Amino acid sequence: MSARRVSWLMAGACVVYLAFIAQRAWILIATGEPLAVVLGIGLLLLPVVGVWVVAAELRFGVRTAELARELEQQGGLSVDDLPRTASGRIDREAADQRFQIARVDTEAAPKDWRAWYRLAVAYDDARDRRRARAAMRTAIRLHDNHGLHDTHDR
Repeated sequence: MSARRVSWLMAGACVVYLAFIAQRAWILIATGEPLAVVLGIGLLLLPVVGVWVVAAELRFGVRTAELARELEQQGGLSVDDLPRTASGRIDREAADQRFQIARVDTEAAPKDWRAWYRLAVAYDDARDRRRARAAMRTAIRLHDNHGLHDTHDR
């Protein structure tokens, strides 16, 4: 099963779970008891936050995939040719070498979303997910800002 299908399946399960919580919250609020009402309101906040988090993650995934397709069409997507360990993980030393190249490229072109995208992939290959996500958010922001400037220039 593809990662996209798993993501949508998990999002669906989350929606069902959040609906269940919302129903229980409404039951608590309907009792009219002060403590139950407070707990019910607290439970209602969980689905709101949950939906926001799920939506943000899905939006991030969709935007990342869009940038990957665009970069692939431009011929700028890095080839996945790094050596792997017997368990299938990317060799750390090779990932670090590719990361250094991506870092230098990004420093040379700090406003190029393509460089930031490749840096995000390099961070991910080097197993630094937090920085990979931050770099990908920068790539998305730069891509979106670049598109805004393009429409103003026409």
